[in-house]
Amino acid sequence: MIKKAQLQILLLWAFLVFIGLSCRTYFPIDETRYATVAWNMWLNNDYLVPYLNGIAYSHKPPLLFWLINLGWKIFGVNDWWPRLVPSLFSLATVFVTHQIALKLWPERLSIAQNAPLILLSSALWITYSTALMFDMLVAFFTALGALGLLIASQQRSYKGWFLFALALGGGLLAKGPTIFLQLLPLALMAPWWSKQRVLNAKNWFLPILYSTLAGAAVGLAWAIPAGIRGGEVYQHAIFWGQTADRMVDSFAHKRPFWWYLSIMPALFFPWFLWGAFWKGLMNPNRAAEYGLRFGIAWVIPVLLGFSLISGKQVHYVLPIFPAFALLLARYAENSPMYTRLQTLPISLMIIVIGATLLGLPLFIHYLNHSATWLAQIPVWLGGSLILIGIGIFFLPTNTKNISSTVKQLTFLSTLAVVAVMCGLMQAAGEAYDVRPISRQVKMLETRNIPVAYLGRYPGIYNFVGRLNQSPEVVTHATLADWFVKHPHGKVILFFHDIKEAKQHKTEFTQPYKGMAIALMNRDQWQALQKTPKESASE
Repeated sequence: MIKKAQLQILLLWAFLVFIGLSCRTYFPIDETRYATVAWNMWLNNDYLVPYLNGIAYSHKPPLLFWLINLGWKIFGVNDWWPRLVPSLFSLATVFVTHQIALKLWPERLSIAQNAPLILLSSALWITYSTALMFDMLVAFFTALGALGLLIASQQRSYKGWFLFALALGGGLLAKGPTIFLQLLPLALMAPWWSKQRVLNAKNWFLPILYSTLAGAAVGLAWAIPAGIRGGEVYQHAIFWGQTADRMVDSFAHKRPFWWYLSIMPALFFPWFLWGAFWKGLMNPNRAAEYGLRFGIAWVIPVLLGFSLISGKQVHYVLPIFPAFALLLARYAENSPMYTRLQTLPISLMIIVIGATLLGLPLFIHYLNHSATWLAQIPVWLGGSLILIGIGIFFLPTNTKNISSTVKQLTFLSTLAVVAVMCGLMQAAGEAYDVRPISRQVKMLETRNIPVAYLGRYPGIYNFVGRLNQSPEVVTHATLADWFVKHPHGKVILFFHDIKEAKQHKTEFTQPYKGMAIALMNRDQWQALQKTPKESASE
């Protein structure tokens, strides 16, 4: 990538990171829980077995937690570093995507320049680049493994197989066996996509086996000692629960087979609506092209696999976004003209989104109770009129080449996504911000006042409040006895809304996901028992 293009990528990434870190804090429950697991690792000075609420945490491998603690060792404990880690993997994936494009289409440098911009400015990619989740790590290792396969197929080089093995090992430590679904189908389909047609057991399939075993050895280097330390239940969870048990649970038909396809325009906004992509897709002359076959072999098996598994989440498909960006950049080049008509659907969609946000207060009574905060979206900041203005004023003009159109759409989509992000976060207010309640719990901890949590505690306050220990979990049946043992203690519980919580004169309350979090002392709790049972634990 030429230096100017590199600078554009870095500036765009830095802008998105700044906005992401500035507009919001850690989202409960996932981000706050993962931050707490890393925080427990820091407090315990134990980097082998992750813990949550004093129990070995088996749901995710430790790589992200290790990297968070490494940054804290260097920069000190802070809020920004844990969310910067996925952002760095996002940036690295963008540059690996550039390298893949160069190897697939060395004669078409514009694809190598456009694909990174398409990837970095996609709505879902922007949203999750600063999210404390594991999928950006998986996306990086998937792209790295794909690059390794290309090098191995083109150059017959050990470097390629080393990268492939490293990607499998890193993916296992990042999020477990899902990395096999991301990379092994692509490797096994090489006889279809590779230029090198003479692929046999000796020069291809045995190296796949050896690399897979090497990658598995990287994961086992942690899993075996961790399993010994964590005990029998933890061993079962990390060796079996993350594969077979989850696969069985995932076929519960929670979401239909076609769910991912139905939301693809939103996930890959704005590029899935770009007319140049669809016009190029209809060109039959490129159907058998080497690079396109590679991209298709990367996307289809993974998308099919996740479609069959009913436990679907939008972020599961992030690792195939680099392949989408490559395919879109190549197909768009098949379009002979780059006109305003091809970008009109994107501008219209932005206008529709802005008008929808603007009209939400009119439909407040039809919203789900937990989503009523959406009606507070500001008109000027965050979307609404700004989005409508973006859709109208920044309607891309006719261009002579695809790169100019890609830059215009990158600018357009980035502004639109950032406007929505900032607007939603301002409207949410404290509804998705647990810092106020976390500060209250920390204050009680410093005063040695016991705190209980009514319900199942997901570890959402520990890191944000820098707690040294979790609140004690209680139930409705055990809370009275707990107050007997801790007469000066406080309990965290939930009410259906902020109005109801304030009616009971709690010591502290704040909105939370359409409900209200409250802190109550013993007398307040006893008074609550004499009223109709309206409180709700999470």
